[in-house]
Amino acid sequence: MSQLDARLAELGLEVPATSKPVAAYLPAVTSGNLVYTSGQLPMVDGALPATGKVGASVSPEDAQRFARQCVLNSLAAARTAIGSLDRITRVVKVVGFVASDPSFTGQPAVINGASELLQEIFGEAGQHARSAVGVAVLPLDAPVEIEFVFEFA
Repeated sequence: MSQLDARLAELGLEVPATSKPVAAYLPAVTSGNLVYTSGQLPMVDGALPATGKVGASVSPEDAQRFARQCVLNSLAAARTAIGSLDRITRVVKVVGFVASDPSFTGQPAVINGASELLQEIFGEAGQHARSAVGVAVLPLDAPVEIEFVFEFA
């Protein structure tokens, strides 16, 4: 068991298999010592746990939980690209998109679900630059989509 897998197990989490792309793209690519993930939806066993807009049919608390699932899915994509999650040395950037009801303004709190989990997993190396953006709609009517940039050795 890798060091990161042991940390995830300690947190009661498991990295799933890499989700199959829903269009014409790769789940992750590397350039130099960075791995860029495609936008990760909160897929669980190949399906979205919920659809709709945050602040309307999806609660902010559920959306925050879905943001955590996006982290696990991003780690699966990164593992596919670089072979081992133990190679990740830093979380560089997180860009979160939240399908939002027009009156909803809590996008940063939703994406905190991902940011806080990354810090739980990676400690100080999990601190990162970030954007949290509200959008009208996401693929498959997902409530949350997040892309990640990891540094690796």
